[in-house]
Amino acid sequence: MPDKTVPSFTSQPVALIDGSLPNGGTVANTPIHGVNCAPYLDDSEERVSKTSRTDIDLGGKLAFILDDVLDPAEADAMIAITEALGYQPEAPGIMTAPGLRQNKSVHWVPDEHTMRVIYDRMKRLLPQELEGDALSPRLSQRLNMYRYDLHDVFNPHIDGDWPGYGLSEDRRTMIQWPGVYSKLTMVLYLNGAEDGVEGGETVLYDQGEARAVVTPKKGRALFFRHGHSVETVLHAGAPVLGPVSKYVARINVLYEQSENYHIRNFGTD
Repeated sequence: MPDKTVPSFTSQPVALIDGSLPNGGTVANTPIHGVNCAPYLDDSEERVSKTSRTDIDLGGKLAFILDDVLDPAEADAMIAITEALGYQPEAPGIMTAPGLRQNKSVHWVPDEHTMRVIYDRMKRLLPQELEGDALSPRLSQRLNMYRYDLHDVFNPHIDGDWPGYGLSEDRRTMIQWPGVYSKLTMVLYLNGAEDGVEGGETVLYDQGEARAVVTPKKGRALFFRHGHSVETVLHAGAPVLGPVSKYVARINVLYEQSENYHIRNFGTD
């Protein structure tokens, strides 16, 4: 890990869930951490305008990139926090077939300020409606973080849709939010080639063929549809080819839940 300054924070487990291992099996009582952190994200109105969008041609399926979601120092701080929490092979509440996910994981629920600032930088660039469902005014606060070391990979898969999560008023328990469900995966890259990462691209498929390759870049975020539908994007995390680890956060973009949509699918990530 690079030498990063860790922002001042406190943490405690807010959920204990069986965690799946990369090659099969589970670890009981894998923690999800609740974190209170000193503010380290710039919440000024001027900062919001830096974020920009580039659409990806994926055979008509929705996929796009937002650059400058985080500044370099902010991304470094998030890496430092999660390294202090501790990456492990097991991933709490994630269901993957043996051999599919080959990386390390730590899941956490940051403070509201962190998630609000990230959302404010992106909200004007996100689809305001999908399939008649309106964009939620907040992101799910549960962050699934992954570290890819040398040769680590996430083989082709689809992401499941998820409810929104936050913390109870006393911040001791993770709770599920009613009335919202995710429709978009957000893959937030916390480092990239500029930091020495080799490989680790995200490959997007359409009808079984690779159609786009997204290079990790610090502060960049990749978005695509998930869940089990014709709009869902098959994707993979290519192997890291050098000694510098790749760090990403999986964040769920939430939409208001339609009354006539009852079937929910929990996928691999």
